[in-house]
Amino acid sequence: MIRTTPWEVSRDVKLLDIDESEIHTLEVVRSIREAFMKNNPDGRLTWGFTLNALEDKRDNYADIRSYAAECQKKHGDEVTYFPGYFPGMYLPRQRVNKEISEALKTITSFVGGGYRPKCIIGGFMSAESLRYLAEVEKIHVAHAVIWSQHAVDGGGADGSPSYPYYPSKEHYCKPAQSKADFIDCVNLDGWSVDFLCARQSGGIEGTTPFNGASSRRGVGPIESYCELGLEMGHYSVMHTQSLHFDRGFELNGFGWIPNIWEAQLVKKPERNDWGDKFILQAMEKWVGDTKKRWPDVQFITFGEYGEIWRKHYPNNEKWNYRFEEKGLGIGNSNGNEEIRWFMNKSFRLALLRDWHKNTPEKVIDFTRYDLPASEPADPSPEHPVKDWTLMNRINQKGLRPQDVPVSLKDLSAEDQQLIAKYYPELF
Repeated sequence: MIRTTPWEVSRDVKLLDIDESEIHTLEVVRSIREAFMKNNPDGRLTWGFTLNALEDKRDNYADIRSYAAECQKKHGDEVTYFPGYFPGMYLPRQRVNKEISEALKTITSFVGGGYRPKCIIGGFMSAESLRYLAEVEKIHVAHAVIWSQHAVDGGGADGSPSYPYYPSKEHYCKPAQSKADFIDCVNLDGWSVDFLCARQSGGIEGTTPFNGASSRRGVGPIESYCELGLEMGHYSVMHTQSLHFDRGFELNGFGWIPNIWEAQLVKKPERNDWGDKFILQAMEKWVGDTKKRWPDVQFITFGEYGEIWRKHYPNNEKWNYRFEEKGLGIGNSNGNEEIRWFMNKSFRLALLRDWHKNTPEKVIDFTRYDLPASEPADPSPEHPVKDWTLMNRINQKGLRPQDVPVSLKDLSAEDQQLIAKYYPELF
């Protein structure tokens, strides 16, 4: 991710007045690309530029753009647009859409050869903006949700599946329920999170010591390596990956780990208390050990992955995601807890138990996608709308009185019938 300020939303909407140009240099981004490539010469990564980083005329940003274009041609990297930090929370939809088009034209211009990215990476993006991306720009993949996020980085989007889906026209966290409801833009999660850590809201006092790391710890470098150090952070990262590449692969037939590394991590002191080479060492260790443990894992771009998934799943009818985890024993990944997730077009369901004491499973999340949903009205920089979370029956964050864990048999007859339709073995 290449940017000019820490929290920029658009050209003139910057939440922090800090110039990061001294951090964003050709030397820095080249060092990240080389660390990624050291144990993974055939790997391809995705470059996400904010609008300001695409348009900044200073030499260092011009050099970075030229190098990204070179990497696209040499390695097959994807060069694409990152519409700032959660633009849907701060900007009206029409403006977000307009800036998508402007950014894509700029990318085509400096990469050359008629190049067009296959995706954009966008934090939280409204259903209308995803529809615009698919129907007007003919791009059918977007990283447009962080499925576990609530009150971290100033916004929330809990309520979606954690693996790819086609979003509904009603709400971008909701899978499309019918052809009339369908947006042909695969919505990819942007963070692989430890499922037990993900239960935590960043808004709960005293539980998120580092940028919400307690609730978003998993594969992200900020949340794992930067908080825990190289060895313990790596322990957390590999545990989270194993949930997807070991048991998750058995259950789902594939595994997918998304991960975002910001260029500023290499040089920014408050993000890196471990030394100048720490983030590069973390990158090398993560990539190298991933390839050793799972030799058939491929490092490909967001757009490539979304298009592969799209070929296998033309709609939401047949996907059925299941995940199982026993906690790591670090932070909120409690070693005595076991969580099971079930996600399909109609609902997502999470069951939790204390496996040390062999307690019965309790429902800690039941989000029904067959119920109506709606997104907030257009925000503005002066009147942002920060929480787009989709909550109905029970939500894993436990933020409302109705979010108290219950037994499956305590759900309504209608809810039980819906669950039994997919998973009769639970009853």
